[in-house]
Amino acid sequence: MHFTMRPLAAALAALCASSLALADATLAPVSVTAKGYEADTLSTPSSVFVAGGDELRRDGANNLGEALRGEPGFAVNGDGAQGQNPAIRGLKKESIVLLVDGMRLNSAQPAGAIASFMSLGLAERVEAVKGPASVLYGTGALGGAINVLMPQARFEPGARFSTSASYDSASKGLRGTGVANLSQGDHALMLGASLARIDDYKAPDGTVARTGYDSDSFIGQYRFRIDAQQQLRLSLQKHQDENVWYPGSTKPFTHPNGAIAAAVASTTVHSPKQERTLAEIGYSYKGAGATPVNVDVRAYRQEMERQIYAWSNRLERDITMTKVGFVTHGFDAKADWLVHPQHLISFGTNVWEMTASPQRTMANTPNTLNYVRADPFTDGRIRALGLYVQDDMRFGKLNVLAALRHDTVKGSAGSMANSANPLGAHNTANLDRSDSAFSGSLGASYEISPLLRPYASLSRGFRAGEMRERYESSPRGDGYYYVGNPQVKPEVSTQLELGIKGQDEKLAWSAAVYRNRISDYMSGQDISGTARAAALCGPANQGACKETVNISRVVIDGFEAQAKWQAWRNQWLKAGISILRGENEELNEPLFQMPADELRLGWEGLVAPGWTADVTGRFVREQQRVATVFSRGSENKTAGFVTADLGATYRMNKQHTFRVALKNAFDRSYHEHLTEGVSGQEINMPGRSLFASWKSDF
Repeated sequence: MHFTMRPLAAALAALCASSLALADATLAPVSVTAKGYEADTLSTPSSVFVAGGDELRRDGANNLGEALRGEPGFAVNGDGAQGQNPAIRGLKKESIVLLVDGMRLNSAQPAGAIASFMSLGLAERVEAVKGPASVLYGTGALGGAINVLMPQARFEPGARFSTSASYDSASKGLRGTGVANLSQGDHALMLGASLARIDDYKAPDGTVARTGYDSDSFIGQYRFRIDAQQQLRLSLQKHQDENVWYPGSTKPFTHPNGAIAAAVASTTVHSPKQERTLAEIGYSYKGAGATPVNVDVRAYRQEMERQIYAWSNRLERDITMTKVGFVTHGFDAKADWLVHPQHLISFGTNVWEMTASPQRTMANTPNTLNYVRADPFTDGRIRALGLYVQDDMRFGKLNVLAALRHDTVKGSAGSMANSANPLGAHNTANLDRSDSAFSGSLGASYEISPLLRPYASLSRGFRAGEMRERYESSPRGDGYYYVGNPQVKPEVSTQLELGIKGQDEKLAWSAAVYRNRISDYMSGQDISGTARAAALCGPANQGACKETVNISRVVIDGFEAQAKWQAWRNQWLKAGISILRGENEELNEPLFQMPADELRLGWEGLVAPGWTADVTGRFVREQQRVATVFSRGSENKTAGFVTADLGATYRMNKQHTFRVALKNAFDRSYHEHLTEGVSGQEINMPGRSLFASWKSDF
């Protein structure tokens, strides 16, 4: 009897673990990013995304862009395996605020993706607000905000460990991750590490060179419990990538001297080393009683160090080398006060300063070894101060959320390279600019029933120019000469969103339509070969010249929806769709680099005790709407594609999980529309790949 019961008990335990895992999907999601404090997303009058780290990594995503690919409202703008930047509702890079544990990642983004610095291998959860989120996160949040939340030190007596390992056949990629939590009395310590070794991946048409890299992440946090209501914390994070190349940046090299252009041939941007370091000290107070007040205060320092080199593919050496550290010192303070059981007021301030002084060395004649200093600017500095107040009100089944914020952003630099003569004397006049703006949001949702919660929201966002847009006036590794604009005006966006949400034990769904109108839209416009290019870039660079400009107005209209339905016991069907249209109203043409329409269908279900299986298909439409005048022919149409991913997960018990997946099962050759590269020569995505992972908790 003893021996026959043991496998039966194991099977029952595995069955329960699998059923509980599927049941977890029916719980209403909670977000700390949407309102600035923990809140139910169903009653939040905006589009909110929440996913656990294990869920996003379950098919081997190595960075944030990979993890969000295919999710409704998201797209990926990429120039390499590690250069995968998420886009929200057609807006990317500088138009999205990226956060780690609520702290901003500030950096210029000429190549690659600062989203790849966010240590996804260690993330416990990822949250996002889709649409203008400046009212809580200040300048830059026109498209929204993405918050990667790391494990926190917890007061759970004893020692707890979580470990995982994975392998991906397309890139022969190996990743190992471990997190430990140690606690005794009023002390808690969390330590974590994630190491990855990624090789060049294989696409259906062969190996894509220069897509491998090494990546290491380390995190730690110590918490001291002063009493039942107060805590102190110290957090440290470090992420480092080595040997990162951006093959999507490869472009023909242009020069008025044909012999020099032929000698260089083409350039590719790469980063021998790049890293992010963060140190935070914080204090939190948790209120008690009928009208509690919760307070959180933090000070932090975050540095993004980048080496951005331009490699000549014919000369086989670097012709431009840039080293820069973007250092941000920040202070955040926020509080929320439950004035009444149905009335919560929150308020706070965000203060930060980012500094940078890029050091650039370049070959004076590109095909020689005569290297000279050509710094694009010196002592760049951006300061921001924001104050906000938010009122969360409940009137029976009606929830109203109103918020207002004021930001002041000041930019300055000691000097800026002369755009027509980068090796000559720097300009020092007219480099400072200060902008102020109000942001706000007003939304309401009404619960007709658990499955019918219509909502409406009106929000206003604000984005001042970042350092590259203001002060970058020099050659870059993509072969273009860039002209910055210290007096570039800020963008202001206004979005109207109408939507509906609902969830019960068998169905979770949401749908939204929106219109986002952006005035003074900022972008780098290709003016190569024009008279203006000759005046701004000089005769030597007029053939490849870009200028930072404000477009009078652009409009983005969109629709997105998603649903997860339990068709029968432990069997779930999933669907998601994204459709958007961007218009450049000044030039009367489609907005540059808008994602293609996409439909995603899937199934997940229990197939045996302990075993669940899943199938996901992406159906991406051909993108024919491209900018022609603005891009001067640099954006081309992209073919549609269909891909399928298959997977199976075995949960031995609550502590041990094994997963195997076949990605791009039919080995389709494709690339996303937002993939960077010379038109018609964009790199393809990985082909068929076997992924396997193991996770254990102790």
